[in-house]
Amino acid sequence: MLRRLYPYLNRYRRDYLLGLIMVVLANAFAILAPRLLGAAIDSLERPDIDLQILVRYAGLIVLVAVLAGTARYGMRQLLNSASRRVETDLRDSFFQHLMRLDASFYGQWRTGDLMSRATNDILSVRMAVGPGIMYSVNTLVLGALAVGFMINVSPRLTALALVPLVALAPATLIFGRLIHRKHERIQAQLGSLTTMVQENLAGARTVRAYTREEEQAREFDGLNEEYLKRNMDLAVSTGAFYPSLSLMAGLGMLIVLYFGGQLIVAGDITIGDFIAFGFYLTMLIWPLIALGWVINLYQRGAASLGRILAVLDTPPAISDPPRPATLHRPRGGMTFRGVSFRYPGTSRIVLHDVSFQIEPGSTVALVGPTGAGKSTVVALMARLYDPTEGVVLLDGTPLTRLSLDTLRRNIGLVPQDAFLFSESIAQNIALGIEDDQEDVMAPVRAAAAIAQLDEAIGGFPHGYETRLGERGINLSGGQRQRTTLARALARDPRILIMDDSLSAVDTRTERRIIEGLRPVLRDRTAVIVSHRVTAVMEADLILVLDDGHIVEQGTHQELIRAEGVYARLLRRQLLEETLEENGDQATGSPGPTSLQAHGPDT
Repeated sequence: MLRRLYPYLNRYRRDYLLGLIMVVLANAFAILAPRLLGAAIDSLERPDIDLQILVRYAGLIVLVAVLAGTARYGMRQLLNSASRRVETDLRDSFFQHLMRLDASFYGQWRTGDLMSRATNDILSVRMAVGPGIMYSVNTLVLGALAVGFMINVSPRLTALALVPLVALAPATLIFGRLIHRKHERIQAQLGSLTTMVQENLAGARTVRAYTREEEQAREFDGLNEEYLKRNMDLAVSTGAFYPSLSLMAGLGMLIVLYFGGQLIVAGDITIGDFIAFGFYLTMLIWPLIALGWVINLYQRGAASLGRILAVLDTPPAISDPPRPATLHRPRGGMTFRGVSFRYPGTSRIVLHDVSFQIEPGSTVALVGPTGAGKSTVVALMARLYDPTEGVVLLDGTPLTRLSLDTLRRNIGLVPQDAFLFSESIAQNIALGIEDDQEDVMAPVRAAAAIAQLDEAIGGFPHGYETRLGERGINLSGGQRQRTTLARALARDPRILIMDDSLSAVDTRTERRIIEGLRPVLRDRTAVIVSHRVTAVMEADLILVLDDGHIVEQGTHQELIRAEGVYARLLRRQLLEETLEENGDQATGSPGPTSLQAHGPDT
């Protein structure tokens, strides 16, 4: 375990070294106290004994106690502080690695499990490299010194007193393995428990809407009971471990009383030596108990480190090439050549031999029924995934030859899922703006105006500084989508990709947004994915996808004349909008706009 943690421990080697020196000094001073006490008791038999001698011994005992306490404080301060820094660095590395991992990783791992590893498992590692190291060295040093002084008093009595401790090694080995296995089971169950809590908190409105509170509570109770059961199972093992150590120490005390008394009667040792020997044996009880605790810490730390390394040792499937190509001023042309794709861990091919070219500065629309593969095309453009076959190029350069930073700084992606952080509206919109930009609010306000969000923000109590709830819960679905659109626009990207990002706004607002985007899109490439054919009719090129194939492509007029899939989609949507408008006029209420009930596609 320490080998993998060496880079983290090495940063604080000075603190660890000084802390371990303090451990040695603390035990060296502490071990003198029983010897001084024994000498003071033996001095009572001297004919010239007086109060001054006893005061001198008392002063020495107090002095070594103060020195031992000071050194013990120093060892705790240095070693525990160093372990806290190791914990912080390890958690930073863990989080940074999570930020580098690709979308396929998050499709296979549960959020709650990752949260458990980032919190509880890292805490267990800290306990192993902090208190674990401190008490293991403390146990070895104190044990060695105490046994040395005991041998100095009586080698025979020392050997007899330590006989019950012979069984300690196999007992700790057996219990250690048992504790290791049970701790792994506990951490795995905690991951399941954390996942359920996270999902239910994020989906609280859905749970209430479907009145599933009692069912979810029962499921949580079952997971919680299993977590309790596994913890109680571990408690039984650890509960048997520590008393067994105390029992061994108690047997040693009985042996000392019996055989030590005989040695006193025979005159082989003094009463002071006997009392000092008893103190030394008592001082061994804590190291023995600490030894079991330390083994427990190491076993838990090793189990937790294994869970952490399972993530840290996972290489990103999407990463920078060894020698990235240089792309100084991207023009925004994108090309798909023979691209086929299936999601990792699945067998279904989502895209089949897709080829097309997007000219720099043009507006291209992707339309098609749900599940056609439109969002997959977008994901490949942003290199969230790499094609299973074929190649995607930006200005003639394969995306796999570009650094991720270069690629993604030139792309403004507005995803289907309008995710917002629990920050102010301004901070959410300014997420992609460079930190060194002086006037951040200027692009934020301009982007909000284009996204038709400025009026809504003006109605909030604190305007742009209004703090959002988790995932932007205090905004409507349309407002959340417009906020993510403003976020993409604020960074002034060379390529703007809108992945069905206006599905939650009404048709009229969508048209105003598209109208406001035209001046912005004039000199940049735009890719617009939409279920609504009416929203993309003025695109320079329209690609129609169906079941992972591009079945049609051309301008709006060309596709209408072709009387194919695009024309059928347009007629159906126009009919739906007409029926809904008639229904609204009959009821006097603004009904839902066309295709608003359609869900996100693949």
